[in-house]
Amino acid sequence: MQNLKKIFYSALTCTFLFNFNLPVNSTEKEVKVYSGRHYNTDRSVYKKFAEETGIKVRLIEAAGISLIERLKREGENSQADLILLVDAARITNAAKAGLLQSVVSKSLENDVPIGLKDQSKQWYALTRRVRVMVANPKVVDVSKIKDYTDLADPSLKGKVCLRNRKSPYNQSLVANQIVNKGESATKVWLSEMISNVSQPFFPGDISIIRAVSKKKCGVGIVNHYYVARMLAGVNGRRDVLYAKKTSVITPNPAHVNISAGGVAKYANNKVEAVKLLEYLASPSGSKGLAAPTFEHPLKEVNQNPIVQDFGEFIPDKVTVDDLGVNNALAIKLMKDAGWN
Repeated sequence: MQNLKKIFYSALTCTFLFNFNLPVNSTEKEVKVYSGRHYNTDRSVYKKFAEETGIKVRLIEAAGISLIERLKREGENSQADLILLVDAARITNAAKAGLLQSVVSKSLENDVPIGLKDQSKQWYALTRRVRVMVANPKVVDVSKIKDYTDLADPSLKGKVCLRNRKSPYNQSLVANQIVNKGESATKVWLSEMISNVSQPFFPGDISIIRAVSKKKCGVGIVNHYYVARMLAGVNGRRDVLYAKKTSVITPNPAHVNISAGGVAKYANNKVEAVKLLEYLASPSGSKGLAAPTFEHPLKEVNQNPIVQDFGEFIPDKVTVDDLGVNNALAIKLMKDAGWN
């Protein structure tokens, strides 16, 4: 990730451009992307798009919250055409903040399933992530953990580890529980689960997987692809060994989050931005983004054997809109329960 540095990737030439203001042929088509996704493998998808369409892709990558603040700061002067963000709350909050615009597209409506797109057509999902539990069978009885609510069981006292409250993934999980279980039941679940936490709250999912493998705790909640990346050796041999000591538990039905895209409100290249968004949401585009990152495409599951070993999952009925609507309440309940 290059935090707010002006380093932009040209998918046509496979070189880095250092400023959006470089001289550009007036007839040359381009699309400028602000992306909260930080995977180098995404660039091969942009390159393929550029080769097929002749539209050059210029990219800036940064943390999602930083991109949102940048868009607000830039206002009408923003050079962003397409916004890519991870997590339901971030993309819905971007829409609420007036940073996106509606897009009328038959291909987007056909390619993106119901529940994974905005009713006002301001954003569309591109990939899916499953929130799973990772456990150490030498510390906890894996057979007794089947759902997120099981982490509130008194038998897990001192054995639960969680990412901190700022994690949008955990905020969306709590929002998901509010929709599925109701506010009162979610309050009880949060209170009892937090009472089982003995370790400080962790800054990321990978650190939770490591802690579980080292028996610093027995079970935690993470996105499935973090475990897959560790098992695949993306983070080095040591993390492969750590991940192998854990078991992945996928609730059925499971909470599914997304990465998504929307056309920037002040896009100068709207036509090109729509074309790229359509391409990324298409079956081949979504698979191109998801396959190498161990995420799931929009309409099928990742075929990588590592992900397949996690077992089948059934998405629950909660929509991404539901997650966004309940985000503020989720944060309040988390804070009230002592989720730091």
